[in-house]
Amino acid sequence: MANKSEKILSNKSNLQILFEDNHIIIVNKRAGDIVQGDKTGDKPLSDVVKEYIKDKYNKSGNVYLGVVHRLDRPTTGIVVFAKTSKALPRLNKLFANKEVNKTYWAIVKNKPEKENDTLRHWLKKNPKNNKSTAFDKEIKDSKYAVLHYTLIKKLTNYYLLEVNLETGRHHQIRSQLSKIGSPIKGDLKYGFDRSNKDASIHLHSRKLTFMHPVKKEPIKVIAPLPNDAIWNVCQE
Repeated sequence: MANKSEKILSNKSNLQILFEDNHIIIVNKRAGDIVQGDKTGDKPLSDVVKEYIKDKYNKSGNVYLGVVHRLDRPTTGIVVFAKTSKALPRLNKLFANKEVNKTYWAIVKNKPEKENDTLRHWLKKNPKNNKSTAFDKEIKDSKYAVLHYTLIKKLTNYYLLEVNLETGRHHQIRSQLSKIGSPIKGDLKYGFDRSNKDASIHLHSRKLTFMHPVKKEPIKVIAPLPNDAIWNVCQE
């Protein structure tokens, strides 16, 4: 089992490296970071990671970095990048074949009716407002979505849920938790009553486990929680 995930390395960009070897680099994304460039023109996390690699290894030319998956801008936690053209298609295949186990932590105001459950919905994305709506039955252009959640801690005014994804749909956790009346703290788009001051939402990609695509060794990465009052209570 790889233990490099237990050590966090930092550089001048406050980049948190959770795991790194010749083929893969895994970072802990902050709220507000975009993983890949978009129409906003804001500097993406992929560019920050490239700069880190270029600086650390004194690379003179262009740095190769493959984007394997993404997290929503207000979400925090684990993001995996490929450092080699050999690793990228293999990582893509692992994600596509659901051979990557993804665990999220979510903080909600309203306690779900059941303390643990499997949610099955059909999600339909509206590109105009970049929002997915969960339906109980299949409708045109919808995609089947499945997640499993467990209530793991009761906070003073909130509840901490652990969520394991079975499918990876657009805004899946946000949409499905909202559908059962438990929108994520700070998530105005999906029904929470007020935003967080830093525009984050309390959804964190906490743990990732998979088989290294080149070395064939098990990788387990756990991302430290953001430093705020509510997340800090979750660790007590």
